[in-house]
Amino acid sequence: MKLLEGKIALITGAARGIGKAIALKYASEGANIAFTDLVIDENALNTKKELEAFGVKVIAIASNAASFDESHTVVEQVVKEFGKLDILVNNAGITKDGLMMRMSEQQWDAVINVNLKSAFNFVHAVTPVMMRQKSGCIINMSSVVGVSGNAGQANYSASKAGMIGLAKSIAQELGSRGIRANAVAPGFIITEMTGKLPEDVKKQWAEQIPLKRGGTPEDVANVCTFLASDLASYVTGQVISVCGGMKM
Repeated sequence: MKLLEGKIALITGAARGIGKAIALKYASEGANIAFTDLVIDENALNTKKELEAFGVKVIAIASNAASFDESHTVVEQVVKEFGKLDILVNNAGITKDGLMMRMSEQQWDAVINVNLKSAFNFVHAVTPVMMRQKSGCIINMSSVVGVSGNAGQANYSASKAGMIGLAKSIAQELGSRGIRANAVAPGFIITEMTGKLPEDVKKQWAEQIPLKRGGTPEDVANVCTFLASDLASYVTGQVISVCGGMKM
């Protein structure tokens, strides 16, 4: 039997990158998938087709994860479509890097709203559903910089540290209802965005990593699959770094 057979998963910001890798892995393990992106464009529709190739049911929803009302509407739509919701992955995120002395209020607010407030929005929306079910799994996508901080990323680091605090708080609040919450903290992952970095920069990153390579979106997806499955039924309130040992 597949690890997520018959489960319903909602993944935010999953048309590409790490979110897409998680969706593909979940679908390959038998989960039906709902995923969001800001717009459902050709890229998102192609992702939907790739997911459907696993023989699971898939819905793609255009939604601004930073909107409280839109997030609740998404959850209502998923429950109406599938009848339940087992897994929430708060993956939506952006970067607007800059040194603190030059960072604008807009840069700060945009990153906090998309990266952290979005997670509050969706957790708030799924909590009544999962409480009625007396089961559920919530995964917050954090980052190693949410643990260690990073110069030039005060807004991003703060948002990712917030994802950890949120997951731990949810785990304490909702554990008695059978709801688990954990955070995943990726390190240097080779995605479309990081793939555009100069080769010398990527080599410099790799030298700082004990495993001497960047991670793949699939590396992150594998950990998220474990956390979403019954194999992790006694794992909650934890932060699991997927960073090749870059931060210990």
